[in-house]
Amino acid sequence: MRRISSGGPWEGRVGYCRAVVHGGMVHVAGTTAAGPDVPEDVVAQCRSALSVIGRALSEAGTDFSHAVRVRYILPDPDDFEPCWPVLTETFGANPPVATMIVAGLVDEKFKIEIELDAALPE
Repeated sequence: MRRISSGGPWEGRVGYCRAVVHGGMVHVAGTTAAGPDVPEDVVAQCRSALSVIGRALSEAGTDFSHAVRVRYILPDPDDFEPCWPVLTETFGANPPVATMIVAGLVDEKFKIEIELDAALPE
């Protein structure tokens, strides 16, 4: 088993890592927009979260084309549809199974959190 850290502030405070590589899979923790200046726009937050996830996948040796499952968590369900073009662009011809959950997030400034599982290439 291998653990991957993104160095995000929540990892040390809460006690988790960005991703775990185990058994041919990469499990990426729920990920929000990164950086000191979180954008207010949900689409920009979605892109930021996907960027962090993409870096973790790359470090693990895989990419979005090997995504198996993704979970989107949003406090406001109306914010999900504006993200669809970004998600379609990200996953292209290899979409994973997906679930959208409405729930509060760790800080009110966050509008989307994304959790993803991906396979390692064979």
